[in-house]
Amino acid sequence: MANPRRRHSKARSRSRRANYYSRLDAPATMACPNCGEAKLMHRACPSCGHYRGRKVVDRKDAA
Repeated sequence: MANPRRRHSKARSRSRRANYYSRLDAPATMACPNCGEAKLMHRACPSCGHYRGRKVVDRKDAA
C-alpha cells in the first residue's frame, strides 16, 4: 500500500480539528417534571433524583 510522502503540518491538523469541534452541539436538556430544573435527557435529575416519575437516587441537600 502507498504511504504519504510528507507529514501533515500542525496547522493543517489543528485547523481540521477546530472546524470539527466548533460544529459539535451542546447535549440536549429538558426541564425535570418534578422540580423544574434542567437535566440531561434519559438520565435522573441531579437536583431531586427523580426519573420517569419515581425517585431513583437519594439526594441530600447540603444547605
